[in-house]
Amino acid sequence: MSKYTPLGVSYYSLLGLHPKASNQEIRRAYRELSKRYHPDTTDMPKAIATVKFQQINEAYATLVNSEKRLEYDQKIRRLYVDDLSQRVNFNYRNSSAYLDPQDRPLSAGELFALLIIGITLISCLLIAITIGLIRPEVTIQPIEPPGNQFIEIKYSL
Repeated sequence: MSKYTPLGVSYYSLLGLHPKASNQEIRRAYRELSKRYHPDTTDMPKAIATVKFQQINEAYATLVNSEKRLEYDQKIRRLYVDDLSQRVNFNYRNSSAYLDPQDRPLSAGELFALLIIGITLISCLLIAITIGLIRPEVTIQPIEPPGNQFIEIKYSL
């Protein structure tokens, strides 16, 4: 059984249903489509109508039976996963000696940027320490505890 019917459509698409459709919805869709495509009741050429009607019958027979439907759903999933793995190369092998593509030596530009950042950080720390030592009155001020402050109040009569 292939993922597609001979016209290239899954059974769900053929009946116009969502994969989570109930048996009642499957029956309703089958009745409407079988009336439309039955070779005796359609205006289509008999050969095309017969093929379409047979596809609808096969889709209905598969989807209405819970065991066949489960098997069909599993095959569809497997085929889609296989198709996806063929389209997207999951077996990507990096030719470098490193395990992770992100794990690589830093380039010259990256090393230079790290050097500039390091020099800037050390310079800022040195400037802050120098200012603190040269002008301690600006940077370090003693803090009085809140209970030791006296307020002088003068009364005049």
